[in-house]
Amino acid sequence: MDNNIIPTNLFYNSFILQQNIISLLRFFPFLNVQIVGNSILGKPIYVFKLGNGSKKVFYSASIHANEWITSVLLMKFIEDYSKAYVSQGTLYNISIKNLFNTCSIYIMPMVNPDGVDLVTGNLSSNSSTYIQAQNIANQFATIPFPNGWKANIKGESLTNFHLFVFKK
Repeated sequence: MDNNIIPTNLFYNSFILQQNIISLLRFFPFLNVQIVGNSILGKPIYVFKLGNGSKKVFYSASIHANEWITSVLLMKFIEDYSKAYVSQGTLYNISIKNLFNTCSIYIMPMVNPDGVDLVTGNLSSNSSTYIQAQNIANQFATIPFPNGWKANIKGESLTNFHLFVFKK
């Protein structure tokens, strides 16, 4: 497969993520993706599982809303991994078949979809949610709004997110 599914030239958001997941599943039906929760605004939080090995690795992206580019990076990795799996090839000189059989890689590509949508313009500036976030941001005048926003849509930090995930 020579075509790319994951765009690397767009401001990524939760809508594009959902469309990319649909496309990835169409081309790579072996992918294991689940919804493990919902954001404050009800957007799904996805986790991919690549492989069946006993070694476990967890990656997450977009904990901080203004770091949305990390979602693109992980989604592109999922696409490249899947292409290598189908072709029984390698990724970064590593046999995907061997990696698949020895490691289980869990990927949560967008922890904070509401915050990402705020930063990337996928949330209307006329919406009550946007205005509420702007009121919170006004308390921090040195941080540009919305592009400096890091928190979830309620202004709460997700810094301890990893601790929560690994306790479950």
